[in-house]
Amino acid sequence: MTTISPMTQDDPPATETTMRGLIKHHAGPELQLVNDRPIPEPGPREVRIKVKKVGICGTDRHIWEWDEWAAGRVPPGIITGHEFVGHVDKIGTAVTKCEIGQRVSAEGHMTAGVDYNSRTGNAHIAADTKIFGIDCDGCFAEYIVVPEDNVWHMHPDIDDKYAAILDPLGNAVHTVMSADVSAKTVLISGVGIIGLMAVTVAKAAGASRIYCTDVNPPRLELAKKLGAYAAYDARDDSWVHDVRAQTHEGVDVLLEMSGAPAAMNQGFRALRNGGTAALLGLPARTVDFDFNAHIIFKGCTVLGINGRRMWETWYQMEQLLLSGRLELDDIITHEFPMSEYQEAFRTMISGDGIKVLMNVSD
Repeated sequence: MTTISPMTQDDPPATETTMRGLIKHHAGPELQLVNDRPIPEPGPREVRIKVKKVGICGTDRHIWEWDEWAAGRVPPGIITGHEFVGHVDKIGTAVTKCEIGQRVSAEGHMTAGVDYNSRTGNAHIAADTKIFGIDCDGCFAEYIVVPEDNVWHMHPDIDDKYAAILDPLGNAVHTVMSADVSAKTVLISGVGIIGLMAVTVAKAAGASRIYCTDVNPPRLELAKKLGAYAAYDARDDSWVHDVRAQTHEGVDVLLEMSGAPAAMNQGFRALRNGGTAALLGLPARTVDFDFNAHIIFKGCTVLGINGRRMWETWYQMEQLLLSGRLELDDIITHEFPMSEYQEAFRTMISGDGIKVLMNVSD
């Protein structure tokens, strides 16, 4: 991992009542670092957290680039970011589960807990879900306020650099665990950040052989280093025949992480009849898809994966990290001080880095 030392620049400190934060300052590209945001006060059942380290994710890139999705979803003026670790700084008057000084992260999806899914163990797909850094101020700031019920207490043996990326790691763990990969052949289509995480998670979960596809040769090589049996360039779909020949008429499990229509088509072609497909990748637009060949006549099970299960996935992540079986250090490539946020985003967007972190405070 490359650690970037802070640069000397004009970055005046916040006052006792204000803080630094990265905001979506206008309806256009990039973010802006300001130092005059009011330090938020927690409500009765809320917790204020002093943020230490944050991760930049694909959603943050969409907001930075101000694409069609971001323009229709994100209000200018908001503090962005939703991956972080920090310490409890202040608690509301009715808080009973948190104490000042505890090291914590938080589930970034908030729900009132009163709809059908929230009350039946599926709060991760609640109809009233709101998200840090999108619907309300996020973690790219010195402080964030979150509901007490969203706080996750960090095990002392889990390093900050891992604690800061439990949100995307949780997406990978949720996808892998939903598909029951133990002793099965697995195809991971798309080895971006979460796809690479899925490789090491699937290996730790006991997948027999892991195949990967992408259009980025360095990422494919890293996938093999992390445990993939074979990795293929998706631009040449002859690999589908090879994989079907090496398995029982196709892989047992497809983990679709790319959202690319061509990759989805290839993945379902490589999946055996009666297999399981877990879909996490988000297509940019409506996909032309052969339901007859890929799902109905194939008789496969298709799972839509959204976020992390609260709180099953978090317990799974904790135990996987404590086991020492996850290999994340080659995925976490860079750390920057938040004052160098422009270089941090450039590194992530350009592909020079994979998972990029920013240090907000000591």
